[in-house]
Amino acid sequence: MALNELRTHAFLQSDARDICENIQFLLGAFETATGEQWLAFRDDGRYSAADYAKITSERQLKERPNFWNPYDRAYKLELRKYFVLRLLNGAMCGLVHMHNHDRLHQSLGPSSVVLNTVAEKNGYYLLPQLRDLAFSVDIGYSSMGVGALSDGLWRRASAAGASTPLEKRAFGVADDIYGAGLLIAYMAFIPFCKAGIMDGISLQRLLENTFRLDIYAAREYCLEDDKLSEAVNFLDLGDGAGWELLQAMLNPDYRKRPIAEAVLNHRFITGALL
Repeated sequence: MALNELRTHAFLQSDARDICENIQFLLGAFETATGEQWLAFRDDGRYSAADYAKITSERQLKERPNFWNPYDRAYKLELRKYFVLRLLNGAMCGLVHMHNHDRLHQSLGPSSVVLNTVAEKNGYYLLPQLRDLAFSVDIGYSSMGVGALSDGLWRRASAAGASTPLEKRAFGVADDIYGAGLLIAYMAFIPFCKAGIMDGISLQRLLENTFRLDIYAAREYCLEDDKLSEAVNFLDLGDGAGWELLQAMLNPDYRKRPIAEAVLNHRFITGALL
């Protein structure tokens, strides 16, 4: 896994003119006397998107209504929306770069997005970066199906009816998009709810098991719970643009999911709705 991560970063950094700022930068690697392999990355941030979501949800437990300034909460929510959309936009920029260079991420989640700040007031300076590339898969046609780490992916591709190299490549890209969709769902709910109301596992079960990926049915359910109102309002931006994007990215049919670039250019992710 360490070797795969090393090779992936080395490949993505092989052209100094084509370095993506939204992917963590590898400085080097070394092996200890006991045989342990270590990778050294540039310190562009010590927090993850999961850390931000946890800090933000816990902070809401301590907040009290400001009756002297009723606009204070609305202002904080606007900062939060901007911060989350900047985070998601940066993560998708990194994923677009990987896909354009024939690499899948394959473990995308809130813990695999590193941040240089968790202060919402500094959202303009936020720089999200993808990390955890140990499970990355080469989807170049000459490398398709090679590597023990990708065996599970190709088995799932075959089970979904993908048989040709072109179909398997499309499945791999769509699989990453599904993971990115779950990341968007996580960032749309956890930071906008008080701690203990919703967590990543419960949210995924709600979408996958309870509502069988019918995102609009999930919206109707969430709409009835006041504790989820801010998350619903966030995804309702632009006449439901967030729900629209989630439904596309989490489509049960991998063939109908958008590519990463289409997600990046979606009106919800661009931040144009704020």
